[in-house]
Amino acid sequence: MMRRFLIALFLMMPLAALAAGGESVPFHHDTNLGNQASLQRGAKMFMNYCSGCHSLQYMRYQRIAEDLEIPEDVMENNLMMTRGKIHDTIQGTMDAESAAEWFGKAPPDLSLTARERGADWVYSFLLSFYRDDSRPTGVNNVVMSNTAMPAVLAPLQGYQALKHSEGDEEEGSHGSGHGAPEFELIQEGQLNPAEYKQAVGDLTNFLVYVGEPAKLVRYSLGFKVIVFLLLFTALAYMLKREFWRDVH
Repeated sequence: MMRRFLIALFLMMPLAALAAGGESVPFHHDTNLGNQASLQRGAKMFMNYCSGCHSLQYMRYQRIAEDLEIPEDVMENNLMMTRGKIHDTIQGTMDAESAAEWFGKAPPDLSLTARERGADWVYSFLLSFYRDDSRPTGVNNVVMSNTAMPAVLAPLQGYQALKHSEGDEEEGSHGSGHGAPEFELIQEGQLNPAEYKQAVGDLTNFLVYVGEPAKLVRYSLGFKVIVFLLLFTALAYMLKREFWRDVH
């Protein structure tokens, strides 16, 4: 019976990997939910640049303030860019009909995006906008070709051009097994490339946290459990030595 269970578990491992977001993306992000300063900066990034269009319908301002240790007055006065009160869920200010008219579709809710697609996907998407005059927004993206989303972070990143190589003419070939795409910065933004990558990493960390806020509790509890087990192991070892001291 145990053998059958182990075989079934082994066969299900690839399916679990797919469910966790196994899309091929060009850049890797090391998520760090233990870096509270990064999560706070990510929250600021989201509220300033994303919340105008995107919602977090499963998160409340108050929950973010408590989890990230942001004073409620700071949240209310500096980070609540959308309508509502601190106990409300986070809703974008743009109504769905106007968004569909302007962009072709309403911007999606981002509560579970990082959980569904993975942190690497979010990080890569935010790094991969490039100038494309054939698109209505003037930009395109190698991760999501022909995306309707404009480059909202362009004031920070600037604008970049995609360097084409042989074999890249086929649509959708970038970032799908061809290595990381190469970009050339053609208009500088407020941040240099290293600073922009850090800012995007902070935003990605925040969206990973939003996708599963309980991770913060589990990480804290897991550390305490490990410390307890280490202390218990040491105590059990000393007790065992004491019991077996006179046994030959």
